[in-house]
Amino acid sequence: MSFREIRNFIEQMRTLEYPGSISMESFRRPNFPLLADILKFLVKSFESHVNIPTDVATEASRVTFIRAVAQFMVTKAHVKLNLKHLYQADGYAVREMLKITSQLYGALSDEHVTPDDQVAVDDSEFKFDRGSWMSDLKAARQLTSEVMASGASLCDLLGEEVALREKRTAAISRPLDISETEKAFEDALKEVLLSAERTGELLRIVESDVAILDAKIEQKMKEVEWTQTRLQTCQSIRPVYMDEYEKIEAELEKSHENYVVKFKCLTHLECLMDQYSKVEKQKLQEAVNARRTMARFSKWGAGADEDSDSENSEDEDPGDHREECRQATGDSFIKALLGNKVSEVSVT
Repeated sequence: MSFREIRNFIEQMRTLEYPGSISMESFRRPNFPLLADILKFLVKSFESHVNIPTDVATEASRVTFIRAVAQFMVTKAHVKLNLKHLYQADGYAVREMLKITSQLYGALSDEHVTPDDQVAVDDSEFKFDRGSWMSDLKAARQLTSEVMASGASLCDLLGEEVALREKRTAAISRPLDISETEKAFEDALKEVLLSAERTGELLRIVESDVAILDAKIEQKMKEVEWTQTRLQTCQSIRPVYMDEYEKIEAELEKSHENYVVKFKCLTHLECLMDQYSKVEKQKLQEAVNARRTMARFSKWGAGADEDSDSENSEDEDPGDHREECRQATGDSFIKALLGNKVSEVSVT
């Protein structure tokens, strides 16, 4: 309860011409007589000829009065009240009564509005957003179709009421047969007993399944424990030939390192041998080309005899030169091989 709510309630009650006096301190404490008088006035304001209980002397009569007022407000004013707060007759009750007085005050203020005032109302009050009411329009259309379908089905059912009424009357007027009733009860009792037996059998089957599953789970747990123990034992035991295996593994690593070094040296030496052969071939070709050039120059400066002698000498010289080159190449190759052997011995 707030000061503003009490002030608004008092102002609205004065506007509604309540004959009694209401102060700011009236509902600081529970005041049920004043509450009952105000509720009677509000009910009479909605409908003057309504009949509600006016006795509020006892607790039961107060409860009846509160219920009657709340039911009237729900049906006539569409206002839902909290019965517990009303029965307290304090500030919370003022908050509930404010719901009723707000409607009466709003209706009274609308009556005092003149046509000129209505014309002077801002047009912005009648503006609306199209997107906001599209969902409401769809819901209204859906509800309209549902109402039409419900009305059609209700009309069909009411059309069948004439025939059904005769059957219902005949069934009601027919005398009750005790033997048939007992038989129907016995049949129903048998069905119930049979369903109970079936349920009991299902429960027993479930219990047996649970016991079997528990036994399987226990067996699997034992197997897991045994497997873990076996694993720990195997991890703690050292194999018999593990020392020899580690020794051979170390020797193998050393052998592999030696093999890698030798392979790298051999590859490098092969590369050097190829380069050396290319250089020797190039030198040999250059020497042959130089001798041929010298022979041509000697042809131009000498006579025919000398040319023939020079030709014979040229025929002999290249062979001698080739022989000398081959001999030099063989000597260099032997020296290279000896150098390779010496390097391999130094590496090993």
